[in-house]
Amino acid sequence: MSISEQPAAEQVSGERPGWPILQQPRGFVVYLGLLVLAVLFLVGASAALTTPTISDVATFAALMLCAAVSVEGVRRLGQPRGISHDLLGAWWFPVVMLLPPVYALLAPIPVFVVLQTRVRWAWVHRRVFNACSVALCGFLASVLWHGAHAGDPIAGLGGAPGSSSSLLSVGGVVLAVLCCTAFTGFNTAMIAFAARVSGGPERGRSSALDREAVMVDTVELCVGITVAILAQLSLLLLAIAVPPILLLQRSLLYQQLQTAARTDPKTGLLNAPTWEQAAVNEISRARSTQGRTAVLIIDIDHFKRVNDSHGHLFGDQVLLGVATTIAQELRQADLLGRFGGEEFVVLLPGADTEEAGRAAERLRARVGGMEIAVDGVPVAITVSVGVAVVGDHGNDLVELLTAADLALYRAKETGRNRVCLPAGRPGLGGQIPGPREGHLPDTSEGHLPGSTPAPRSSGEVS
Repeated sequence: MSISEQPAAEQVSGERPGWPILQQPRGFVVYLGLLVLAVLFLVGASAALTTPTISDVATFAALMLCAAVSVEGVRRLGQPRGISHDLLGAWWFPVVMLLPPVYALLAPIPVFVVLQTRVRWAWVHRRVFNACSVALCGFLASVLWHGAHAGDPIAGLGGAPGSSSSLLSVGGVVLAVLCCTAFTGFNTAMIAFAARVSGGPERGRSSALDREAVMVDTVELCVGITVAILAQLSLLLLAIAVPPILLLQRSLLYQQLQTAARTDPKTGLLNAPTWEQAAVNEISRARSTQGRTAVLIIDIDHFKRVNDSHGHLFGDQVLLGVATTIAQELRQADLLGRFGGEEFVVLLPGADTEEAGRAAERLRARVGGMEIAVDGVPVAITVSVGVAVVGDHGNDLVELLTAADLALYRAKETGRNRVCLPAGRPGLGGQIPGPREGHLPDTSEGHLPGSTPAPRSSGEVS
């Protein structure tokens, strides 16, 4: 299951006083408020239709105890930031099928309290969002399950007596798969919508729909249904389900934490050390095969002024927006990383100077066309790009980065919002090997033929 430790923009500065929830985008605050109200209303409505029994309470307590043990078992590993995946659905799904819907609304409370107090402290509004998302998804899936057995969705609000016994039949298992799939789909959609109303790019949606996430969700669904069948047979059988689930959860978290160590937390791109290692390997391969490879350094123009004028929170949205825009324009084989501050680096395997120039110009134009607003007022963002190519401007990563950095400096000095080549390379008398010198074609403006720098709007920071 996907959970979001960052459903809204990250709070990165203590300069703005007040409650953290009030510093989130208005759309997310309204969305979260509606979710909380919906959960409270449904708890009241479904509780009025539910007759509690000792058996139901015992089943709920046993499942929540197992979930708490699973959380405690991975406490030392911590929890990844951003959109992450876990196997807690192995305990949510049995609640959906074995108990009336009101229990699905209550199940996230003890588990997220344990996460908050024992694993990692997080902003309360993030925990509340995750709990509400799980509660509402579980409630909807439970209503589908019980409604199918009662023959009436409204009647299913109070639970359908005897519905849990159908898990021992093929038809019941098929229905369980459909309901659990609906649970996962609802959860994914809610997180994607939270990312959308937060005002930033929908990184949550792409993270939640990648191949690995689908595989994790499939495993979680299978394990959850298996646990539900065991619990239906006897609550004592839950004891044999905890160890394998705990092992799977530890393996999953370890992999996610390893990935987190290789990526930049604000943009999700490769961090500098990881990008450099991958770039060194690719450049070595290109040299051994006499191939071409290009390096781009992309710098956001006047980024300090953006931070000073609009705050670091907006600055982080700009970083994420630029990163997402660049990533969407690159090939699968290209390597994109955050180099530090407002700089990004791109490795283009197989690209010569002309191809690298076209790619750099395309990236510059796409970023210039981004739409990012502050209080409804659009703020134009532009980038400058320095280009260096293996063989023309250097033979290893250090030389290429130095050359690309010199080219970036030229772009900044000649007006920004343009693409440049280095003026020369140390040891070659200040000349670039090959027919091109200085800027890419059309040296008067530093851009490719047939294109012009993105027009500056009145809201542009420059």
